[in-house]
Amino acid sequence: MLETIRELWGAFWTIPHIRLYLTAGWLSYLIGLGFWIVLQKREPAATLSWLISLAALPYLGFLIYYVFGPQKITRHRARRRRHRVALPRYAGAEGNDEAQELRSLAQATTGIAPTTARAVRLLVDGGAKYPALLGDIAQAQDHVHLEYYIYNPDRSGTALRDALIERARAGVRVRLLLDAMGSKQASRRFFAPLQEAGGEIAWFHPARPWLLWKRPWLNLRTHRKIVVIDGRIAYTGGINITDEQDERLRKDAYRDLHLRIEGDAVRALQEVFVEDWAYATERRDFVGDVARATPEPQGGPIDTQVLTSGPDSSWEAIHRLHVGAIHAASQRIWLVTPYFVPGEAAMMALTSAALSGLDVRLLVPKMSDSRLVTWCVRSYYDDLLAAGVKVYEYGPRMLHSKALLVDDRIALIGSANFDHRSFRLNFEVSLLFDDPGIAAELAQLIETEFAHAPRVREDRNRPLLTARLPEALARLMSPLL
Repeated sequence: MLETIRELWGAFWTIPHIRLYLTAGWLSYLIGLGFWIVLQKREPAATLSWLISLAALPYLGFLIYYVFGPQKITRHRARRRRHRVALPRYAGAEGNDEAQELRSLAQATTGIAPTTARAVRLLVDGGAKYPALLGDIAQAQDHVHLEYYIYNPDRSGTALRDALIERARAGVRVRLLLDAMGSKQASRRFFAPLQEAGGEIAWFHPARPWLLWKRPWLNLRTHRKIVVIDGRIAYTGGINITDEQDERLRKDAYRDLHLRIEGDAVRALQEVFVEDWAYATERRDFVGDVARATPEPQGGPIDTQVLTSGPDSSWEAIHRLHVGAIHAASQRIWLVTPYFVPGEAAMMALTSAALSGLDVRLLVPKMSDSRLVTWCVRSYYDDLLAAGVKVYEYGPRMLHSKALLVDDRIALIGSANFDHRSFRLNFEVSLLFDDPGIAAELAQLIETEFAHAPRVREDRNRPLLTARLPEALARLMSPLL
């Protein structure tokens, strides 16, 4: 067999002008792929990273870029055009000027009007979220809508499935939307009892390799975590459905943060879910029923803004709101994120705030679930520390919370990490609060985390081969992470 391969290889190189043909083909490949990548009009660093990486992979690079390269969807643009005409002006409480500017920016980039909440609970870890969620689902009368990135068929997943089965048998409409990549462990067989009870399940961007003419969306995932119960109660944040996020079951469970919301803000999260469900199922016949079952708007004391972003919009709304909130700060900026891979605008905003004398702190995990990401995050430390940013590494467990606290009023909590993937590739949802009570509760929580997070020092030991070189190499991959 080996001898046959050698003979074929030798015969291949005896073809007249074969080197000329291969060179011409490689140049054509580079020119064609180069045009395609450049026309995407991404950041120069990301464009050059793709060009250099794929130039070294003749022909195979085309397939890689076709599957994993930047892609856009058009549904959000049409939605924004519809809402520009219909959305009312903000009519809530008058906050400070900076908060009003942020709300205007959010509405312009997402098409979702500012709203209010009647009650908001911060739920720390799965041990707080899961019992509250199961209790609310048990009281559902009309519908339960769920959207998750990760849903595992373990103890946590089975408990939620069984709770949904019980409600479906009682006549409650159950709609469960799962990301096909993140929830791949949960088979259709696992959810068969729920469907038999009358529940509906949809998969976001499932892999369909047999549709050769349709570009796969393996790199575009829904990272949202949304639950809406009867249009009255909603859950969102960073906690998925898995034992890995329940500290009662695993000592190494992720440290995470979630929200339970009541009030008019639930209507906005309902709208996000309905649009995602209609997009995944290509059906809209259920929208009227959901609208009739959603309670009439009722104001609340907590000014709230639902933020969405994804590859179907070029505005990067959640990214813009992070940067805008940082620029609006006058006292402090506390950022908590499991993945810190900032773009130039975000890095400039953070370092400028620290150089101006503000209390700027960054809390990240000591070791994330990806060593490459950990190295990349640490590659930013030198510039941050030199500007005066205080960096802390949370050590007991993997930190998975995503939150931004600005001064004593602004809090931003949701599913989005502080990196390129969350800001550009994933479908994300976050909530922006202009409320001193929420801000104070979040500040107290973050201060508790600081107690388990040693501060990174400028004079830390950084060996060349095990720290500085891996960090520098990982930094080169930052536009692709």
